[in-house]
Amino acid sequence: MPLWSIHHSPGLYTAEDKRNFANDVTGIYTRIGLPPFYVVVAFHEVDPENLFVGGESTDAAVRVVIEHIARHTEAPEDRRRIGDTITRVVAPYTTDRGLHTEFHVDETPRDLWMINGMWPPPAGSDGEKLWAEENATVPY
Repeated sequence: MPLWSIHHSPGLYTAEDKRNFANDVTGIYTRIGLPPFYVVVAFHEVDPENLFVGGESTDAAVRVVIEHIARHTEAPEDRRRIGDTITRVVAPYTTDRGLHTEFHVDETPRDLWMINGMWPPPAGSDGEKLWAEENATVPY
C-alpha cells in the first residue's frame, strides 16, 4: 500500500488536477501489479503562514511524503529507478509549474499493515492477483 501525503500551498490544484495527479500516482503501482485500492493519495493544503522552506514562508511549495508498505527494495539501482519514476510523475504538477518541490519515501514494515481487517496476500501471489482483479479485499 503506498500512501502519498501531498502537502501544498493553497490554490495550487483544481479538483481535476487532484484527480489526474492521483490517477497518475495510482498508475505507478498498478503497472507493477498492485491492486488500485492499495493506493491512497491525500492532499493537504497548508497556508503560507504554516508552510516554511529554509525558514521563509512560502505560497509556492509542494512536499510529498510517500509511505511504501506493499513493496520494498534495497537495491540501489531499483531505488534510483523509483526516484526517477516519482520525479517524472510529479513534475507536471510541481516543478513544471515552477514550484519548490521535495519528496521522500519511507518503507513501513509489511507485517504492520492490514486492510479491512485482513492481512494482505503475499507480494506477487495468486491472492494479490485476485485482489488486483477484483480491486477489493476478498478471501484468498
